[in-house]
Amino acid sequence: MNLNHIHLHVASVPRAAEFYERYFGMRQLVWHGDMAFMRDDAGMDLALLPSWFHIGFRLDGRAAVEALHRTLQNEGAPMRAPFTVEDDFCFFRCADPDGHLIEVYFEPDPAYPARATATTASPPAGWS
Repeated sequence: MNLNHIHLHVASVPRAAEFYERYFGMRQLVWHGDMAFMRDDAGMDLALLPSWFHIGFRLDGRAAVEALHRTLQNEGAPMRAPFTVEDDFCFFRCADPDGHLIEVYFEPDPAYPARATATTASPPAGWS
C-alpha cells in the first residue's frame, strides 16, 4: 500500500505552492477554490489549503476500500467518516493511534494507476 497524498494546512496557498514547485519539483495540477493540488513525477499528490490536515491512501477499487474499512472498524480503529460512495469516488476516514486523520479512497486516475492493495495486520495497541 502506498501513501498517495498529503493535505497540508498552510498560511498562504500561493506562497506554499511556489515553494514546493521551486525547491521540490512539485507541479500545480488543479485549483479548487482556495485549495491547490500539486503532483510530483512519481504521482504523489500534495494538497495545500488553509485548513484540514490529513494523509491519504488510494486503493485499487471500491472492494479494497470496503474491505479495509471493515477490517479497521472490526479491530477498533477510530472512524472519523463512514464508508461513502459518490459517483466514481468512494472513501472513509479513520484516525491512527495518535489521532492523525487518514483518508482511504478510490477514484480513477488514468495518469497514475493505483498500486495499493488492502492487507491484514494486527491492530495497533490501544485500538481494542
